[in-house]
Amino acid sequence: MAEDADTATDWQGGADPNSPINDADGSDGFLPGVERILNQDEIDSLLGFDPANEDSDEHAGIRAIINSALVSYERLPMLEVVFDRLVRLMSTSLRNFTSDNVEVSLDNISSIRFGDYLNTIPLPAILSVFRAEELDNYGLLTVDSNLIYSVVDVLLGGRRGSAAMRIEGRPYTTIERALVQRMIEVVLVDAKQAFEPLTPVTFNLDRLETNPRFAAIVRPANAAILVKLRIDMEDRGGRLELLLPYATLEPIRKLLLQQFMGEKFGRDNIWEGHLATELWSTQMEVSCVLDEQKINLQQVLDFKVGDVFMLNATPDSLVELRAGSIPLTQGRIGRRDNRVAMRIERPLSPTTKKTLRELK
Repeated sequence: MAEDADTATDWQGGADPNSPINDADGSDGFLPGVERILNQDEIDSLLGFDPANEDSDEHAGIRAIINSALVSYERLPMLEVVFDRLVRLMSTSLRNFTSDNVEVSLDNISSIRFGDYLNTIPLPAILSVFRAEELDNYGLLTVDSNLIYSVVDVLLGGRRGSAAMRIEGRPYTTIERALVQRMIEVVLVDAKQAFEPLTPVTFNLDRLETNPRFAAIVRPANAAILVKLRIDMEDRGGRLELLLPYATLEPIRKLLLQQFMGEKFGRDNIWEGHLATELWSTQMEVSCVLDEQKINLQQVLDFKVGDVFMLNATPDSLVELRAGSIPLTQGRIGRRDNRVAMRIERPLSPTTKKTLRELK
């Protein structure tokens, strides 16, 4: 009972039952028989949830492990250059398209699974499926309702200084879809020009959808690049989102890996020029082959001075000029200035040229 009283006194004195105590041997440990219970903040930290910063793209804990399968867009440095060029082109083209002061800004570039993106699209919206012809794949362009009504209001002569009226609960009319389609075509032309310095790509509008289920272009688990653009027209505007699956960007992945435009991976132009100069001045030994025969080794060992070796070639037969084991061309044997000479009769064969280029 005395021990129980001492224990009760310690608890009443404010000691934490989960705090470590010093054992008799000096080691730290927990009270025997008491389980360590995590509080809510520790649970959120373990799972990777941060209520104070829920919109952040940086996660930790289990969420970081789950999202680790996604490829980060930062591994494609040229992608930021392309989309930054797209923002500048869109600012000019949309001003000409709407005859209004239009400001385009790049919110962020992130990686996301295609199925997760379809679940996060705020409806109603217009989803345009376009095809990248040279890349032989598709992409997705999403226009939210705020931008749709803003563009319609501007193109149809809406007064400045008044917000666009939104009518909920009804589908988009034919006029609204046609006007938004014209704006999407302008954006796709700008996207083509943005990729032009890197590689020629033509983006053609395939169809317009209002239901995300009908806008599936890849499997839900496939990774994609999501680019969020903000378009402001004075007091009106909205968001435009461009999604490119990694499968679409795979043919130009090596180009997107460049740190700057025209980067040469491991190549040095100065060294290439020096190597070419040295190759042109290199001395090469060639052999003129009159004839080839297969004979037994015993016959070769029996050769003596004065033996006559019969060849199948005649004075008019073509002989072969070789560099090592590589055949170069053919010609005829003759004499010039007391020297045995060879006159070339045929040009270098295509196979020889290819072999020489491979050796270089």
